[in-house]
This record gives sequence, C-alpha cells and structure tokens, in this order.
Amino acid sequence: MLEKENIKFEKTVLVGIVTQNQNEEKLAEYLDELEFLTFTAGGEAVKRFSQKMDRPNPKTFLGTGKMDEINYYVKDNGISTVIFDDELSPSQQKNIQRILGCKVLDRTNLILDIFAQRAETSYARTQVELAQYQYLLPRLSGMWTHLERQRGGIGMRGPGETEIETDRRIVRDRIALLKDKIKTIDKQMSVQRGNRGAMVRVALVGYTNVGKSTLMNAIGKSDVFVENKLFATLDTTVRKVVIKNLPFLLSDTVGFIRKLPTQLVESFKSTLDEVREADLLLHVVDISHPDFEDHIASVNQILQDIKSHDKPTIMVFNKIDAYRHLTIDEDDLITEKTERHYTLDEWKQTWMSRVGEKNALFISATEKANFEEFRKRVYEAVRQIHITRFPYNNFLYPDYDDAVEKEDKA
Repeated sequence: MLEKENIKFEKTVLVGIVTQNQNEEKLAEYLDELEFLTFTAGGEAVKRFSQKMDRPNPKTFLGTGKMDEINYYVKDNGISTVIFDDELSPSQQKNIQRILGCKVLDRTNLILDIFAQRAETSYARTQVELAQYQYLLPRLSGMWTHLERQRGGIGMRGPGETEIETDRRIVRDRIALLKDKIKTIDKQMSVQRGNRGAMVRVALVGYTNVGKSTLMNAIGKSDVFVENKLFATLDTTVRKVVIKNLPFLLSDTVGFIRKLPTQLVESFKSTLDEVREADLLLHVVDISHPDFEDHIASVNQILQDIKSHDKPTIMVFNKIDAYRHLTIDEDDLITEKTERHYTLDEWKQTWMSRVGEKNALFISATEKANFEEFRKRVYEAVRQIHITRFPYNNFLYPDYDDAVEKEDKA
C-alpha cells in the first residue's frame, strides 16, 4: 500500500490492455507503476480495468462493452480522472472523453504533469513546457477547455492555463520560442561545464526512485532533495567530491522510466548532456524491486538513444537492506523456483558475474552497507581515468589502500 499524507487525493481509475506482447503479469507490473505515478501526481487509484485485445480499438482504445463498464463505474463512484497506461491518439482521447464525461489522461500526459509539478528552476520549467506543447499540438481540438487552471488537479498544470487558443500557429510560435530559449541556456551551461576544468566527471544514472539522490548525499555530503516519489529530482545537481585526496565531479540526473515520453527525452536532451560528457557512469539499480532487470533494460535503451551506452560503467545494486526473496521449503516439490526466489548470492552467480567484480557493487545508500567498498571502487575507477588523461600526475593519487595508509599516517 502507498502511504498517503493527510491531503485530499483525486479519485482515479487505471486502464490497460493485455496483448500478445504484454501478458497479464506484465500489465499488472505496469499498472503498479502507473498507480505510483498517479500517487506522485496527487491521485488515488481506486480501481483498475483491463481487457484482452489483439490490438487497441482505433476509436476508443477499448471495446464498447468495456467502455460502458468503465462509464457506469465513473458515474456511480464520482471518479474525476481516468488514466490509460498507453499513449492515446488525439482522436481516441477525444472520443473517450466524450463517452466518460471526465478527464482522460494517458501515461505520457501523467508523466508530463508530474514533471510540471517537480520543475523548480527556470530551465526545467522551460523544458517541461516545451514537452507539453509538443504533446498538445496534435490534440488542440477540444483539449483547451478542460485544461484551464480554474479546474485544477492532475493534468491541469502548464500551457493550457492561459486562454483557449486553438490557433496552431500560435502554439508552433511558442514552441519555436521555447526552443530558442533552451538553446541560449544550453550555451551558458556549456560554458559553465567548460569552466569546471579537467576534473574527471562521474554521472549517476538509473531508473526513477532507485536512490540516486540518497547516494549523492551520502558520497558527496550534499543536500539533494530526496523523497519516496517518482521524479523527485529533475534538475541536474553537480557537486565536487573528494575521496582520499582525489577530487572529481559527481552529477545526479533525472531518473528514467519505462515508456518515457519521446517529448521529454527530446526536450531534456540538454539536461542529459551531463551524462553524455561524463567519463564514468554509476548505473544505480534498486535490487529490491521485482522488475529491476526491466529497469536496467529501459535505462540502457535510453543511454543508447543519447549515445552514452559505451561509456565505462559501474553497476551499483542499491537497497540490499530492503531486498526480500521468496523462500521454498526443501520438501516442496511443486513450486518452481524462479528469480523471485533467488538470494543475493544466487543473483551474483547469474549474468551479474559476467559484469565483473570490478563493475558490480551491492550496497545500501541509506544504511551505508558496503560503502567503503563502494568508495574504493569509485576511487580506483576515477584514478585510472585521471592518470590516463594526465600520466605525469599519477604519483599524486596512489592506489586506494596506499592512500588510506598515507591518510592514516597524516
């Protein structure tokens, strides 16, 4: 159960489909994540609806009977918002909204809304606004009336709050203006990155809510905002970190997610420059999450999209303190042992062993478990990059054990 604060949540229902490529178990995982997204946005998912289909209905996404079932539930239970796990076409969204008579959002719209809530700086707000306009451009017809600020709630933040503007030219002009603004800020940030000197750059990457900011605070002694919600961090934070007299730059970046809206990937590409320009990636994984392998695949895909998949990487399996595995009685001959039954030691013998001892760490950022090993591994990786870049400087940064001994003597 998601822990709810003492505030009023919008009552929502979630909708997904079972297809040849997405079985019931996978849909349940996606809807669990969609429920967490809904909670993060300020909603309470009170019911889920699903339907088996070969392909979505081009007009209403779901079949007529299922739409009637949802419609009755919405009317009888005072539901304010219906959220679909897949992206709806403009015509589907318009038709569904006409049938249900309430707000209809898809996963993309929901994520954009969370980003609008979380954006703190002018740069982040500009990036989010650009993504929102790009999403709304093909959906202008009939969309603006329910996106006014006066209605409030999930999906209501952003471009639609001004006036009912159905003129596509005005929206395109706004998109062009935002792109120019981002280009200007990008130039300024590029100069700032150039002014950081020749220090080795390390970037924390990973799925959303895996503990990157907690790790950043632990290793960098910084004060990055941490919360058990998705996308707690939007703006990239860069800190100078020193381990055993070896300085380097550590950056905390926005978390990735499955089905990440293309508009966000596009508009946040400049923010992801910190990843592109990094010398070393720390790929943080929440090993306590049952779908962590899918999360790894999603992050790797986005790294490939931004051409950063071939960088030196250390896999940091975080939250070992929260890891739980299902146990099977030795006399149980019926239950099939799956990955859900693996202990951490058993996991280490799987594909993780091929990652290599030097490229896989198992830690707890909150409990500081195996933290000294983590610091040692990062130190050695940064040191190797540094002496490769500045071979005449390698005597300044000895092996970690030597550095510890030198520091103890001092």
